[in-house]
Amino acid sequence: MLLKTQYSMKTYSFEKLEVWKESKALAIVVYRATEDFPKEERYGLISQMRRSSISIPSNIAEGTSRYSARDQIRFYELAYGSLMELLNQILISYELEFVFESTVSDLRNRIDSIAMKLSKLRKSALQRPNQ
Repeated sequence: MLLKTQYSMKTYSFEKLEVWKESKALAIVVYRATEDFPKEERYGLISQMRRSSISIPSNIAEGTSRYSARDQIRFYELAYGSLMELLNQILISYELEFVFESTVSDLRNRIDSIAMKLSKLRKSALQRPNQ
């Protein structure tokens, strides 16, 4: 694992955002949670859940690189959409008995927190002048 050293790496603005940190952690939890899914789900739910979970922090990072508030908002909305897509996939996984209720509860709490922070990030961008 690569570790950031204090003397050699620049920190980008998205790396300072709590919502990015939480969504990155969520992606890691989703990767680990899907390791025990049935092998026949490799190209189904496993792939879908991993892609949607990675999309959340990726869109946040890309949004912060955009100059206009309008472009930033678009990426924050994409992140939110991926978050809701992931929640849907988690609920289906639970009904298929691929995950325990405790896992769903943990993931849902993480999703709730990220959703709230994404909404605040979007609202902040909306209030910026020169959109």
